[in-house]
Amino acid sequence: MISDYEYLDQDYPSGPPPNRGVWWRVVGWASIAMAVVLVGTSLAAYATYRKLEGNIKHEDVAAQLGGKRPPKLNKALNVLLIGSDQRNGANAKYGRDVGERSDTMILLHLSPGGSKAVGISFPRDSMVQLPQCTSTSGHAIPAHLGMINESFNNGGAGCTWHTIETLTGIRIDHFVKVDFSGFKRVVDTLGGVEICLPKRVADKASKLYLSAGRHVVKGEQALAYVRTRHGLGDGSDTDRIKRQQKFLGAVVKKATSNGTLTNPSKLLGFLNAMTKSVTTDKDFTVDEMKKVAGSVQGMSAGKVQFITVPWGAYAPDPNRVAWRQPDANNLFAAIRNDNKVQASTPVKKVNLQPSQVKVQVLNGTTTPGLAGRAGDQLTARGYQVGKVGTLNGTRPAKTEVRYGTGADQQAAALAQVVPGAKPVAGQDTPAGTVDLVLGPDWQGLKSASASIPASSAAGAVNAAADLCSDKS
Repeated sequence: MISDYEYLDQDYPSGPPPNRGVWWRVVGWASIAMAVVLVGTSLAAYATYRKLEGNIKHEDVAAQLGGKRPPKLNKALNVLLIGSDQRNGANAKYGRDVGERSDTMILLHLSPGGSKAVGISFPRDSMVQLPQCTSTSGHAIPAHLGMINESFNNGGAGCTWHTIETLTGIRIDHFVKVDFSGFKRVVDTLGGVEICLPKRVADKASKLYLSAGRHVVKGEQALAYVRTRHGLGDGSDTDRIKRQQKFLGAVVKKATSNGTLTNPSKLLGFLNAMTKSVTTDKDFTVDEMKKVAGSVQGMSAGKVQFITVPWGAYAPDPNRVAWRQPDANNLFAAIRNDNKVQASTPVKKVNLQPSQVKVQVLNGTTTPGLAGRAGDQLTARGYQVGKVGTLNGTRPAKTEVRYGTGADQQAAALAQVVPGAKPVAGQDTPAGTVDLVLGPDWQGLKSASASIPASSAAGAVNAAADLCSDKS
């Protein structure tokens, strides 16, 4: 039997590496999104609870996360979805490959009270600075520049969790790992999912044969749709991410509109299929899912968005991508600050434009590159950024905003966007200038608003959108 990998290798001999297991994104988002939305509605019977709990596989990854994790800033829930293309057991029909790999990661952010949900896709070919991780065999893997999907290949779910936290500064609460076998179970339990094709597709590699227009797909046909790369888009991973985000939106829309939430029989069948398809951290039990469900049960499809980390070409290799800055960091800051963290001391409101504030950024920590990243954020907001470097002298216990002679109003204006900062006079701060001294608590500027930055939202996919309104 020729695997999907081999088909892709034959058809793209000189292109980027094949996108292994791309379709699993569907069951990934479906599994956790529906778990969170659905679990709290009917688990009255203890036997049912035990059955669902027994379906889930758990892994203990706490030791791989390290001691310097991002702080928990609010009551939002962040769940990392990881796809595994492990091909043993029930997955063997899709080809026999040794080991376990992942080419896609999605960070699901659930705001408190069901106000909104955002699924952030991380392109598998992103070139990033990977932190040191511990491999599944127990040896240390040094920090290095590499593709983001190496984290899972090298150290499993724990390493990927540690990597995403390090790169984004977002505290992750749980992970969910999904393999091949659950995809058809979940989609079939929903009664199929609607798609919209811009033209007729006849793809021998994925075995997808459909006419243009609307279709409800399930089983092998649904699997073929999310695997196909021939005749739809440009064949790139980022193009397919967008198409699959639309499919995931359709999954959420179907689940929130076909009675699954209110029909006990449908609910139980879906949960049974979902829990058989996932592996989670040891703390993400069915009981924990039930608690989470209570805060988001009123969420509708219109409150769910899917976005991709802003990206551009990676100059040394056109087959790879690099995150576009400061857009990516602005996105991560918006997610971190879902509930804005209020300063411990009220900050006086000052009506100055960012362009009227001259700022020096000084790194008062041992974390390399921190001042540069903060400087990029300030520049993106319109501040006049001067010196960016390392603090000389005693390191502060927390981030400080210091001002020189005549710059007290500018310092007050800057403090309005620096979490927890209270302006103080700086003995060595030049006249007319503000020093932003970064302490160990620094996690970025407060979000300009509660919404996703416009640069990211422009490409967002809303789960309630008409699938045929944009056939790209």
